[in-house]
Amino acid sequence: MRFNNNDEGAFLADFEDDAPEFISLLSTEEEEEMENEAVPANIPILPLKNTVLFPGVVIPITVGRDKSIKVIADAYKTNKIIGVVAQKSESVEDPGIEDMYSTGTVAHIIKMLRMPDGNTTAIIQGKRRFTIKTVTQTEPYMRADIETLVEKKLENTDELEATVSALKDLATQIIHLSPNLPSEATIAIKNIDSPRFLVNFISSNMNVEVVEKQKVLETVDFITRTKLVLTHLTKEKQMLELRNQIQSKVKVDIDKQQRDFFLHQQLKAIQEELGQDSPDKEVENLRTRAKKKKWTKDVSDTFHKELNKLDRMNPAAAEYSVVLNYLELLLELPWGEYTKDNLDVNRAKDVLDKDHYGLEKIKERILEYLAVLKLKGDMKSPILCLYGPPGVGKTSLGKSIARALGRKYTRMSLGGLHDEAEIRGHRKTYIGAMPGRIIQGIKKAKSSNPVFILDEVDKIGNDFRGDPASALLEVLDPEQNSAFYDNYLEIEYDLSHVMFIATVNSLDNIHPALRDRMEIIELSGYLIEEKIEIAKDYLIPKQREMHGLKAKDLKFGGPVIEKIIDEYTRESGVRSLEKKIASVARSRAKDIVMGKDVNATISINDIEPILGPRIFEKDIFQNNDIAGVVTGLAWTPTGGDVLYIETILSPGKGKITLTGKLGDVMKESALTALSYLKSQYAQFNINPKAFDHWDLHIHVPEGAVPKEGPSAGITMLTALASAFTQRKIKPGIAMTGEITLRGSVLPVGGIKEKMLAAKRIGIKEIILSEMNRKDVKDIKPVYIEGLTFHYVKTMKEVIEIALLHEKITHAVNVNEPDFMLNGNGRVEIES
Repeated sequence: MRFNNNDEGAFLADFEDDAPEFISLLSTEEEEEMENEAVPANIPILPLKNTVLFPGVVIPITVGRDKSIKVIADAYKTNKIIGVVAQKSESVEDPGIEDMYSTGTVAHIIKMLRMPDGNTTAIIQGKRRFTIKTVTQTEPYMRADIETLVEKKLENTDELEATVSALKDLATQIIHLSPNLPSEATIAIKNIDSPRFLVNFISSNMNVEVVEKQKVLETVDFITRTKLVLTHLTKEKQMLELRNQIQSKVKVDIDKQQRDFFLHQQLKAIQEELGQDSPDKEVENLRTRAKKKKWTKDVSDTFHKELNKLDRMNPAAAEYSVVLNYLELLLELPWGEYTKDNLDVNRAKDVLDKDHYGLEKIKERILEYLAVLKLKGDMKSPILCLYGPPGVGKTSLGKSIARALGRKYTRMSLGGLHDEAEIRGHRKTYIGAMPGRIIQGIKKAKSSNPVFILDEVDKIGNDFRGDPASALLEVLDPEQNSAFYDNYLEIEYDLSHVMFIATVNSLDNIHPALRDRMEIIELSGYLIEEKIEIAKDYLIPKQREMHGLKAKDLKFGGPVIEKIIDEYTRESGVRSLEKKIASVARSRAKDIVMGKDVNATISINDIEPILGPRIFEKDIFQNNDIAGVVTGLAWTPTGGDVLYIETILSPGKGKITLTGKLGDVMKESALTALSYLKSQYAQFNINPKAFDHWDLHIHVPEGAVPKEGPSAGITMLTALASAFTQRKIKPGIAMTGEITLRGSVLPVGGIKEKMLAAKRIGIKEIILSEMNRKDVKDIKPVYIEGLTFHYVKTMKEVIEIALLHEKITHAVNVNEPDFMLNGNGRVEIES
């Protein structure tokens, strides 16, 4: 039994202080009088969350829901009659008729109080049982037509007398067995002379669930109802006796030395009664589980040594849990347990193609590994490093590889990791020691040969707590990781069958020794054509599903996708593209919910209202009509880009000015180009005195954007040669390459991205180093269709290809002794 049930729906008052105020003990005559009171046929309904009101019982309730407050307020102003019904589930905040029981109790509101927190407290008394016939109103609260249940008049029989006597005895015994219940409750129960009210009073205070109390309320026959209450009280009495019995088992004389022992004995007795394992049984359970493990002799010897130590140890000792956790780890690690690889190469190819578009190199590498594994039967897994810009699918590719191989998948993010113990684990002697995240990942995968993704290897930190990158050397060395040592485990673990795949955005920040242990595979990003296919096959279906749309609700055409790519994203991957597609999907979902009549196919005109004005301007080739302006090609983390080098001459003393926020390498390329041009003035038909009488200004537009790298070397030299010879650049040509003081043209990287940028702005011819010919061969022919490539070895070849032969006049009217005026008064540089 309980006498203080407190919740938002209702609570019973404590007997200690509030019993006289809240508990009214009805006599038989008062009960009969209450039964005969007239009840309206239509009354407001008040649902309560976790209590059942019985006739004759007075309880205070606190209500916080707006509907419930209005029910109490309106009823209190009129006849003060409401119908109280229990909810079937406490979680429903706005219950309908289907969320409530059909049988309840007509209640009279004795008093109503408004609380400072906005809730309302009312004291109500149950009158008669009723059943809901028809709901006549749901707003602002529920009203219903009801049918009251008439109680049959009780006849004083021996059975009734015996049942009521047993009920009082049981209730009294429970109060005595429960130290939390006030002894005054026995007086209240003994003073009740109405059998029906006695049953209702005890039913209201039984320590049972609402559903059990509801069954009592719905039971029509009084004797049956009383026996049901007796059953619940008997169970409650047995539980109290059992609890007291458990407590008596562990009663000992307590002193300072026996305190810990007493607590352990009490816990042990409770565990025995609940059927849980005692420490002895726990050790035996560990020993039984160990018999099923495929352990080497070293692991088995270590386990049983620690298990014997645990068996001799007092469970109250602090070290007990440390040893127990260690033994649990040994049991949970998949020693020698491997998943069977699916060696169907064709199936693996289909899986990789289905999940990712393009990425031929990495797919080919995985298929090669599978083929060798199928022929040889066993081999050490490669350590692959996927290198590329964000959003190209490096991490998600790991899941596809795991699915293609039929292996388990686990991932570990290394971004910001700066503690070596995160890799190797802590020693067991430390408080809160744990195994390293490598061992934790193997434990989570439940397999000794999963595909293990090491994400963001280039973002590992390094401070006084150690160097995690150095700790990874053993993990990622195929010759060493067969005996990986974790500080917590203290036993060598074989990682040679794990397929580690690292992902990096930049190779510059990786430890050189760590880089040497990995096979670098570059994912250079996607061309526009590839992004369009990825959007069609992967991104758009994914976003439709995520936003609850069907194929008929949202469709994209190729030109629309290309517009989003060109004007709203500038990246090598597709992460920003996916975000923009998600924005379109959200807009379409809103239109559908609002009932707007919209076309399923997104048109080009729909893009700007949804995504706003274009973010990036599409590059357009500038066919310059003046000398000294050259189109170069550059690589950026977001893909290829066009670089315009502008050079002008002005009368002066040979001063050189560089602007455009150039990095050190680009500045050095400009100086190298100028030095080479001065040394080869005769070869390019330049008057050597021109270098002393004209100031040179080199500018790269978009001055706020940092620019760095050697790729603009030949572009710089071509621009200088064009300015000093006053020969225009051949229309529709661009170039990229590094130069030396000897005039050699060296290869550069990012060729695929640069070709994409050139084609995008309408370039027709491209000048590259002869050593970049192999990079062009790696590009699909469809992507470079319409481009003509000139492969050169020296700067002389570049000048012959890039510059037109006719001169133009310089637009500066200055009379210098080493220059002569033409017929129009303009200065012309002499050959």
